[in-house]
Amino acid sequence: MTATAPRFGSAPLVRLLLVATVLLGSVFTVLSGTASAHAALTGSTPEDGAVVATAPKDISLTFSEQVAMGDNSIRVLDPSSKRADTGRIRDLGSGGTVAYGIDLHAGLPDGTYTVAWQAVSADGHPVSGAFAFSIGAPSKTTADVPDEAAGGGLVGTLYDIARYASYAGFILLIGGAAFVLGCWPRGASVRPLQRLVVQGWLTLAAATLVLLLLRSPYTGSGKLGDAFDLGGLQDVLATKTGAALVSRLLLLGAAALFVAVLFGAYAKRETPQDEQENKERKDLTFGLAVGGTVVAAGIAGTWALAEHASTGIQTGLAMPVDVLHLLTVATWLGGLTALLVALYRAPSIENAAVLRFSRIAFVSVVVLAATGLYQSWRQVGSWSALWGTSYGQLLLVKVGLVAVLVVIAWFSRRWTGRLGQRAEGGTGKEAGAEIEAEAEGEAATGSETGSGTETAAATTVVADSERATQLERQKAALATARQKRIRDADPGRIGLRRSVLAEAGVAVVLLAVTTVLTSTEPGRTAEQEAGATGGTAAAAPATEGPLALTLPFDTGGENGKGTVQLTLDPGRSGANVMHIYVDGPDGQPLDVPEVKAAFTLTAQKIGPLPIVPERFAPGHWSADAVQIPMPGEWQLQLTIRTSDIDQTTVDKNVKIG
Repeated sequence: MTATAPRFGSAPLVRLLLVATVLLGSVFTVLSGTASAHAALTGSTPEDGAVVATAPKDISLTFSEQVAMGDNSIRVLDPSSKRADTGRIRDLGSGGTVAYGIDLHAGLPDGTYTVAWQAVSADGHPVSGAFAFSIGAPSKTTADVPDEAAGGGLVGTLYDIARYASYAGFILLIGGAAFVLGCWPRGASVRPLQRLVVQGWLTLAAATLVLLLLRSPYTGSGKLGDAFDLGGLQDVLATKTGAALVSRLLLLGAAALFVAVLFGAYAKRETPQDEQENKERKDLTFGLAVGGTVVAAGIAGTWALAEHASTGIQTGLAMPVDVLHLLTVATWLGGLTALLVALYRAPSIENAAVLRFSRIAFVSVVVLAATGLYQSWRQVGSWSALWGTSYGQLLLVKVGLVAVLVVIAWFSRRWTGRLGQRAEGGTGKEAGAEIEAEAEGEAATGSETGSGTETAAATTVVADSERATQLERQKAALATARQKRIRDADPGRIGLRRSVLAEAGVAVVLLAVTTVLTSTEPGRTAEQEAGATGGTAAAAPATEGPLALTLPFDTGGENGKGTVQLTLDPGRSGANVMHIYVDGPDGQPLDVPEVKAAFTLTAQKIGPLPIVPERFAPGHWSADAVQIPMPGEWQLQLTIRTSDIDQTTVDKNVKIG
């Protein structure tokens, strides 16, 4: 008995289900490929925000893991945005410490200096940052630091799209081929399934080529035009990521041969005629299964060797686990996509094939749970990071959504089991016989009705042949219509349709959460970075918008009372703009001779950092480029002088994020 293709809803709904399935595949695979332990700056000399008495000879940076540095990866800019370094980067690492240094010019004047750095993590992801320190005392600075982080902008967006497309192509290629070999061998001759697998191959090949071209600007200049720079491409080929991408392209050549045999020689042996042909088909199936597994594992290994599995702890175990994780994702979700294509586009599919895929999907979920748990432990690292970091909290949301998805998949499995029970009970055979009998009867009736016309027109053999062809078409159309009526009335298939729709809905939400998760720093690295800064960043939440406060003052002299209003925009660490308004008791601007400010971070022994604003208008003072080196609870001191001898200082503790 064959279960014909159910058309649950309109064509747009079918396309939506197929797209949702592919996106769901991308969700799980992207989690295993991009939620990686990016390198983080864990220390520097001088420290961020430090004020040193004399100019240091060099700057040193310490990272949480191995990074790749280029000739221009560290830049030290003076207050006028000119280079203050010699451009010579030195490797200072020893004893497992990852550190780099750069020499400074001799005789640097006092002022605030900005250190901008950019590197590539061992997992292949670009990282960047900047911090400031001062010689003598802080000053205004016009240092030009890129607003975008490494890997951002248009190039970063295109690179991410290509990366997600490569995962989706991998899922369709491997999962579709595995579905044909393991669940439905007759599907090798079904055109929609052939197109699905071939489209997966084309998508993966095109995305890999785009990744190779974009790699240089993605980790370097950020300019799209540099994608065709031969010098940059040559540099990429010398890296671990470049070698992995080239290896993937070579393995795709072997995969193309596999696909050609699968849909060529294998499809032609669909119905063996004798014992010898049956043996040859079994041998070909075994060869394709072994060869396909080796090629698929090799392609999955190009991710494991170049990304997060190859860095951090237990890499010898993490890489094979990552390969297994990717193969299992492709088998489950790519197979699910192939099943949907077969249900909606193929003329028919056996219930036995659906049951076989249900068993494979169950085993896949178990393997994914085990490998995903291990990967999550590597990325989060501790219970405190699971609850206390953004990555850990998002991971909990993701786990909850996956649990919901598994519950819905369990209902789908129940509906699939009911379909199989009806097939074994003979209901399907009876329905098939009824369909065949009705089709033959209706076709025969049509033949009798048209017998007079046939007799009159049967003057040539050609006319008889055309009529026979027409009758065959009528018979096929009647059989298809009858099958469709029985299929659409099947409650088991209706239940399966609804459960698949629910899976697609959860997948959409899961994709949104994953989009945020993949751009969040992993918990293990976040805790390392917080520990290196003494936990200051975690202790001081960000302010909501610009900082604004009003303080009363009294210098004790004539016209010495009033209020001072201060705004600090954007009120975060880094460059800020300060405005100070001094009003008298009557609320009108009070034109005082002098106003000064200073910030002190007592917990880190930073400061006081003096700020001397300029008079902008009567009662209005302002200062541009006010540098707040790091977030925390700062003590603000405002000094107001109303005469040559009358002045006062007012204090206020403020939290700056």
